[in-house]
Amino acid sequence: MNFVRQRVADEDEAKEILEETLVTAWEARGSFSGRSAYFTWLCGIARHEIADFYRKKRLKNLLFSHLPWLEDLATQALGPEQELLKKELFGQVKATLGNLDQKYRQVLRLKYYQGLTVLEIAQKLHETVKTVESRLFRARQAFAKTFAADRS
Repeated sequence: MNFVRQRVADEDEAKEILEETLVTAWEARGSFSGRSAYFTWLCGIARHEIADFYRKKRLKNLLFSHLPWLEDLATQALGPEQELLKKELFGQVKATLGNLDQKYRQVLRLKYYQGLTVLEIAQKLHETVKTVESRLFRARQAFAKTFAADRS
């Protein structure tokens, strides 16, 4: 996330790019040859996602500045479909969380739904920061594995 934040000022845009990077990395995991560090490989993917993001943003701004009616049309056309996709994804995430161990489900909800820091989670659960970091790491792995299995 820090790598992307250094290149993208807006927090929401940085999160979106990070998500795209992780999805792309997951889909391309078989192509990782080990000739570089895994982090270096991920940064390369992130660079491409950042470039794509700015390219799309520039094109969108150019199109909508010259054809303002097109933005309204696109919003109307994509609105219902995007809402449906969002609802489907939310349902899949909820189902995946339901299939996880309660400890993992709890720590993921505290971190990603409530937005608590690792320190705040540790205090709330009366655990050490290292314990929470470790549990979050394992929880994310379990989530990714379960989510991928549920979608197959």
